[in-house]
Amino acid sequence: MKPTIYDVAREAGVSIATVSKVLNNNGRISDKTRKKVSSVMEKLNYQPSMVASALTSQRTGTIGLMVPDIANPFFAEAARFFEDYAQQTGSDLIICSTDRDDDKAARYISLLQRKRVDGLIIASHTGNPELVHRLLEDKVPTVLFSADIRLLECNSITVDDYKGGYIATAYLLSLGHRRLGIISDNLPGSRLREQGFIDALKAYELSLDHQDQMVQTSATLENGRKVARRMLGQQADKRPTAIFACNDLLAIGVIKEASEAGLSVPRDLSVIGFDNTMLADICHPSLSSIAQPLRDMTEQAMQLLNESIDNPDAIKRKISLPPELIIRDSTSKTPE
Repeated sequence: MKPTIYDVAREAGVSIATVSKVLNNNGRISDKTRKKVSSVMEKLNYQPSMVASALTSQRTGTIGLMVPDIANPFFAEAARFFEDYAQQTGSDLIICSTDRDDDKAARYISLLQRKRVDGLIIASHTGNPELVHRLLEDKVPTVLFSADIRLLECNSITVDDYKGGYIATAYLLSLGHRRLGIISDNLPGSRLREQGFIDALKAYELSLDHQDQMVQTSATLENGRKVARRMLGQQADKRPTAIFACNDLLAIGVIKEASEAGLSVPRDLSVIGFDNTMLADICHPSLSSIAQPLRDMTEQAMQLLNESIDNPDAIKRKISLPPELIIRDSTSKTPE
């Protein structure tokens, strides 16, 4: 049977209130008594109940992180940074992967609230906006990461997705490419990346030759390959000479499919991704990509969350950080 706070108090010969002061590191108590109680807790292997602690301190020392797909390298890397920052502030991280399923997201939010987490970070796929609205009404400290709901007054950290899409497209156009395709995933930020793509084409007085040159799909390697197969299966004078994928996984799928089709990247086809994950460096050829300042984004998200935990009525902030073009081996001038 697990030892309780009553067992610690009895063994140490002190009151339950004294044990509580040691656990919460507050109140006036001598070093001798503090050391004695700590020694007994270690001897009994006493683990305080987070829920019981929350009832007295109003904190459990836990933070919930909801991501749409933990298998996606971008969210895996983000989770790693969030865990590091949480540890630095003495908190633990509970990670939930929603698979972009609104019902699953709702169940996880309910679970995390029952766990009495101190705050929530919801990454990219926010699910039904009503879920976030309810969290805000209940004054649950919440930060949207790589996402925003403009109609809600909520803390959010995003990259400038529109600018990223524009930069990627303008770079391909500067290399002489005029037949471009775009593959985007089904997350909100991709709509802004698509608009940046379209506006960059307009700046060059161009437009998409065919609507099937703009395709939305879930962000997986296999989906990148499937869409690329259709785009690259056209006649040589019709197929794109460059493809902008709004996600590195999709971009690498395009590279693999181009290789299967006997096309050389970048000689026959230039490919650029988005996110600049670790995969961009290790794939062959290495992938040009639009980098999100992931470390800065996670750090600022944690700062916003801690501010909101300390003061639920603090003014909410929406922060957008600039993207950066990273040029590698998957892009080059248009074939002659």
